[in-house]
Amino acid sequence: MERRWQVLLVVCVGVFVASLDLFIVNIAFPDIAADFSGSDLADLSWVLNAYTIVFAALLVPAGRLADSIGNKRAFLGGLALFTAASVACAAAGSVETLVGARIVQAVGAAFLLPTSLALLLREFPAEQRPVAIGVWAASGGVAAAAGPPVGGLLVELSWHWVFLVNLPVGVAAITIGSRILREARATGPDAGRIDVPGAVAVTLGTGALIAAIVNGDSWGWTSTRTLALSGAAVVLLGAVVLRTFSHPAPILEREVVGVRSFRLAVSGGLLFFVAFAAMLLGSVLFLTEVWDKSVLTAGLMVAPGPATAAAFSVPGARLGERIGPHRVGALGGLLFAIGAASWAWRLGDDPAWARDFLPGMLIGGAGVGLVNPALTSAAAASLPPARFATGAAVLGMGRQVGTALGVAILVPVLGVPTGAGSFDGVWLVMVLGALAAAASFLAIGPLHAPRPSARPTAPAVTTVEVPA
Repeated sequence: MERRWQVLLVVCVGVFVASLDLFIVNIAFPDIAADFSGSDLADLSWVLNAYTIVFAALLVPAGRLADSIGNKRAFLGGLALFTAASVACAAAGSVETLVGARIVQAVGAAFLLPTSLALLLREFPAEQRPVAIGVWAASGGVAAAAGPPVGGLLVELSWHWVFLVNLPVGVAAITIGSRILREARATGPDAGRIDVPGAVAVTLGTGALIAAIVNGDSWGWTSTRTLALSGAAVVLLGAVVLRTFSHPAPILEREVVGVRSFRLAVSGGLLFFVAFAAMLLGSVLFLTEVWDKSVLTAGLMVAPGPATAAAFSVPGARLGERIGPHRVGALGGLLFAIGAASWAWRLGDDPAWARDFLPGMLIGGAGVGLVNPALTSAAAASLPPARFATGAAVLGMGRQVGTALGVAILVPVLGVPTGAGSFDGVWLVMVLGALAAAASFLAIGPLHAPRPSARPTAPAVTTVEVPA
């Protein structure tokens, strides 16, 4: 196998493992709660929330640091940390230990995901990147499809296996990746400089924002804690923006956030993942609460959607090469909205999975399969190679904020489900979020190769060959 395809396989395995963890831990949560029955539910919720907050908060600093120290080093280090923390999660004897290990997992994932895309894009020439991006995006879709059934099967053994499954896969990817990946880092006068205050501000600001969103419903949206975190997020992220235009090597560089097409791609991704998160949680709640299905059965019923997304990712990437990722992303958003609208029209209290639920899931899944590679392609085409990891990190942060917002909006909109009619507001959130994302994608317009930066100190990228 040609080395570039080996690189594609290794980075996709890394993305798959990190993405799978997001889905199977949610499935395992009831069993984890039962095992730690003496613990408060609010404390147990941090098994999920701590990972979400730390992962989102560290994405941008991790991506920026990876561009400076080397993407191979950051990817393998992140994967090793994630794998070791998975073992620690499986061995945890208390909620506090489990939450601590989940935080370490999130740190590893924050380095792993943006560097995986950067390593991948540098291996492929421009004409082959759409296919590579499609496969990369499909790995997340496969993880989403596999998560519920795999998680359900593993939980039948023990919730500990939900984490232990990462060990053999992680070790194999690290072993192969250490031999075939090439190191790549930015070079130039400012390449090694890190804006430490800016990194701290973006980490704390993003963490505060996600924490306020995730806990707003339980704490109260007007509670002191929620308002204090929201205010801190505004101040800290505002300081990051100011440093972007005043620091010689800011954590968020003008070569990234100053590009209009990139900003629109991030905005479109944030809006789409509001809708996607509402779908992911809303569909499972509908199946379990209204149709009274078990968690495992609900997972299997939902799985065709992510599987369809994975199947459409490569064709979607190729289509984007022909007609532009902005048009493909808009089409994907429209399909997702149509799928949600079909649920609003068809779903009722009487179970009719094949007739009423499955069509909307397949149409929406096709939309996700078009949006994911289009989003990544639009972002990559907007940035120079030396900023791929940073750009992927900002894009990932937008997705995480959108996901947190989608769940936060769903909870008050849904309330206590009493029947199919209770979910009408959820389907409406999906329609509006997807249509707003489609409009953002269309606004990107045709993309061209990014022009060289006018800054004389803008770093280039150096690739270091590593013998096989």
